[in-house]
Amino acid sequence: MLAKLVDFILCRFTSFITGVRAQKNIAQQATDKHRLYYANHNSHGDFILLWVSLPYEVRKNTRPVAGADYWKKGKVRRFLAEKVFNMLLIERGSDDPKVITDKISEVLQESSLIIFPEGTRKIDDDVQLQPFKSGLYHVAKQNPDLELVPVWISNMHNVLPKGFMLPIPLLCDLYLGEPLSYQHNEDKADFLVRAENALLSLNPKYKGE
Repeated sequence: MLAKLVDFILCRFTSFITGVRAQKNIAQQATDKHRLYYANHNSHGDFILLWVSLPYEVRKNTRPVAGADYWKKGKVRRFLAEKVFNMLLIERGSDDPKVITDKISEVLQESSLIIFPEGTRKIDDDVQLQPFKSGLYHVAKQNPDLELVPVWISNMHNVLPKGFMLPIPLLCDLYLGEPLSYQHNEDKADFLVRAENALLSLNPKYKGE
């Protein structure tokens, strides 16, 4: 009951602060098909904005992927990670990245996931992306029928700037692109460029240069 209450408060508070609403094109999709939502990463609040933008029926079966080293610190973070967001917590710095890829593929059989393939945050809304981590390619290759949905998050870095504990009320926008999938025998570099371009093209500032 407490987790449901926190979920309700977070959704209402985030919507009030940012003006974001559940995306109709997500609501119109079948909720029984698992997807991988991947987005640009400018703020610690990115995953919350995307998560609350999912209709409840989709959100309850969608898990953000995050670093265990951060979310296992303290009772409050652990409660939020495990009971509210139902996060897939990953041990970063593993000597065997395949373990992480295999775990993500395993969870995708039961749930949709939210990931940030740039890995680390940027502090601006620049049109350029940081190079994607290769894990996105390996997950897509292991799951060739998986739909990867690009999502561009705009202005969240101004709502929750680096070092700030409290959000600043500002409107944010969320842009969802058409799903893409791994193509047979596709090269890693080609796939990552295609995935990056699909995400980058959603940025209103992008001019295709």
